[in-house]
Amino acid sequence: MTFTYYFWYTLSKIAARLFFSFRIVHPGRMIEEGPVILASNHQSYFDPPLVGICSDRDVYYLARKTLLDVPLLGKLLPHINVIPVDRDGNDMSALKTIIRLVRSGNGVVLFPEGTRSPDGSLQRGKQGIGLIIAKTGAPVQPMRIFGSRDAFPKGSGKITQVPISVVVGNPIRFTPQELDPASHGGDERALYQSLSDRVMNAIAALELPESLPSAQAGERLPTS
Repeated sequence: MTFTYYFWYTLSKIAARLFFSFRIVHPGRMIEEGPVILASNHQSYFDPPLVGICSDRDVYYLARKTLLDVPLLGKLLPHINVIPVDRDGNDMSALKTIIRLVRSGNGVVLFPEGTRSPDGSLQRGKQGIGLIIAKTGAPVQPMRIFGSRDAFPKGSGKITQVPISVVVGNPIRFTPQELDPASHGGDERALYQSLSDRVMNAIAALELPESLPSAQAGERLPTS
């Protein structure tokens, strides 16, 4: 990690613990070496750093290109592994950057739904994550955030202090046959959507335990 990334990574952890009693469930499932796609549901602007602080290493993020025009923030984002993306069209440069980073052994945070859920329910995943999986063959770490919408919902300028947890799922690993368009009659788009659906199903299957072991706020909980 660079100093700037480490500083904001640590600050995000402290803030999450102090204000949202942040907890990570099943941290031992995290892939901490080699290529991985961290795939999570998306409910709030808080989600990218919440997913990122679940990993012990630095990871990369996508963010709207227009954020680079925001004073101060625009200067900071490139230093904390943020890749700008043009959401008004097919940004092939951002896509190629993500594929290159994953192939180089890095972790990348992606939200299959593409944008924040308006009501907190899971939306169908877009084909984009399926394309990246097919082009890299990287394992996917399904993750599900609970509480971030209550803390900072879409369309609201109000932040509420509520508990937030992230449940980490078992990694999904793909065989060459599963990534071959031939498995979908040569239809690449159908393959990408199928891979995306598989990831979203894994996210949907993650549940927050009814009772978590007693722990200090922010502690990584190795529940089974």
